Amino acid sequence: MTTYFAGKTDVAVIGAGHAGIEAALASARLGAKTICFTINLDWVGNMPCNPSIGGTAKGHLVREIDALGGEMGKAADANTLQSRMLNRGKGPAVHSLRAQIDRRDYSAYMKHKMETTKNLVTKQAEIVSLSKNEDGTWKLVTALGAEYTAKSVVIATGTFLKGKIFVGEVNYEGGPDGTFAATKLSSSLLELNIPLRRFKTGTPARVLKSSINFENLELQEGDIDTVPFSFETKTPPENKVCCHISYTNDQTKKVILDNLHRSPLYGGEIEGVGPRYCPSLEDKIVRFADKERHQLFIEPCGLNTEEMYLQGMSSSLPEEVQIKFYKTIPGLENVEIMRSAYAIEYDCVDPTALFPTLEVKEHKGLFGAGQFNGSSGYEEAAGQGLVAGINAAFNALEKEYITLPRSGSYLGTLIDDLVTKGCADPYRMMTSRSEYRLILRQNNADERLTPLGHQIGLISDERFENFKTEIALKEAEIKRLESTTIAPSDEINRLFESLGTAPLTTGCKLAELIKRPQLSYEALAPFDKNRPIISKQVADKVETEIKYEGYIKRQLASVNEMHRLEMKTLKIDTPYEKIDGLRLEAKEKLSKIKPMSIGQAMGISGVSPADISVLLIWLLKNS
Repeated sequence: MTTYFAGKTDVAVIGAGHAGIEAALASARLGAKTICFTINLDWVGNMPCNPSIGGTAKGHLVREIDALGGEMGKAADANTLQSRMLNRGKGPAVHSLRAQIDRRDYSAYMKHKMETTKNLVTKQAEIVSLSKNEDGTWKLVTALGAEYTAKSVVIATGTFLKGKIFVGEVNYEGGPDGTFAATKLSSSLLELNIPLRRFKTGTPARVLKSSINFENLELQEGDIDTVPFSFETKTPPENKVCCHISYTNDQTKKVILDNLHRSPLYGGEIEGVGPRYCPSLEDKIVRFADKERHQLFIEPCGLNTEEMYLQGMSSSLPEEVQIKFYKTIPGLENVEIMRSAYAIEYDCVDPTALFPTLEVKEHKGLFGAGQFNGSSGYEEAAGQGLVAGINAAFNALEKEYITLPRSGSYLGTLIDDLVTKGCADPYRMMTSRSEYRLILRQNNADERLTPLGHQIGLISDERFENFKTEIALKEAEIKRLESTTIAPSDEINRLFESLGTAPLTTGCKLAELIKRPQLSYEALAPFDKNRPIISKQVADKVETEIKYEGYIKRQLASVNEMHRLEMKTLKIDTPYEKIDGLRLEAKEKLSKIKPMSIGQAMGISGVSPADISVLLIWLLKNS
């Protein structure tokens, strides 16, 4: 192919999905000249699966992205259709914000944000070749022959890399939502000895709203008091739509089982490994054979479309079988399918080939993010994109990389899990993946990460000053509550009796009362004469920190110990094979993963506490 030189840049990002967007915006905002390539400019920030942002643990990730200076939270707030806080009946560690999103408006918001960001060019082009120049820079070639040179490259190809669509017996090369696949780039990556494998995901059908009988569905409304994702959003999002719930039944199960032999998943046509925690409906029917029914959510895709999304109903069965089993579900008896469900198979990297900086170990300046790294989900992708974009920019600008410890964020946990433990199937973030979830709450993401975001240069001085003011208000209010005494009275004891807690017989500090499970900061407000006017966000933090003070202190002690171990760094060229006392398996695993610290080494499967002790002694002797 004849090529022409199209220009030099600091950072090139391949892909403009949720990972590519955050990578490109972060890089450009940090002052690096950046170009972002996408196969189709009309699908920047597309939501090919669920038109929602957040959810269990995922809401935490969005808050952390925002606290570091990313864009996803603001974009979600600007395009929310319905907002709900999940797990309110449980402890604050698992409270997770989820919002139904107008998918086309979200895409338009992100496209325009990229178009108007200084130092950033967004280009419709397929990258077909990637190679290393003699001077250490990277050469990228498009399908039209344009040749670019970049100091850093972020691969954020999502499900496009050698994408293959499956609907029953039909399969073909393709990307999500009827787009083209990126068919040639994988060859270049293999030539660079980057370990690739095949993963698979799927998406449900989209159906016509007017063909649904809503009278037979459960109504699911949004919260009355909505909460934004971004710490900078001052006006809470407005609920504009309702969602609905229905269930499968024995008839649905029968249709699927009668046609299971036509599923490419069970017929062997699909090679890729599918997501463990988001299986197709046919997979649910087989794996949970004793379950009487499966829940599905019927959700709008936007205000200006009649498409409805059937969450929980992904499938790769033939189109005629899909029509048949969808129509067995209450409310969908006369449903019209607008877009059929499909499975998609794609290439991705073994993430243990990456450092915690998301740089490929064997190739300086080459970074991976999102589904390319083996994860699933928009939020997981965006978080990795942000970190990869920051470090790609810092590589180009010759600055020191950042790494996020797992003890300080879900982003750190996500990346550490991927690069240290790897993943046998598409990785999905869950609160249970973190051993520090009580201190990694979504309501304190700003306290954990905004100082770093400001230090990096993605959080403005004005926002940082506002942040410090809020922290001062919170600390002053906690101190006031710890020193303010409430006297017993008939009125307060009537309230306590109605809430099922013991009456007051003597004066008691407000902070001690808040610690009672039956009481809250708000419930005590009428008896708190000197309560200051503070935001709901600050009030939420105040109550959580008082109510769970003892648990938080214990977990912080564990974090401090982990920080101590994370400070003990390991060199990339540490000669593990020559360290006496290490077991053979540990030598092999440590040599492959090349951990950057003792803390990371502790998370490697096959490295025992005894091996860690040997490493610590070796470090002491060789430091």
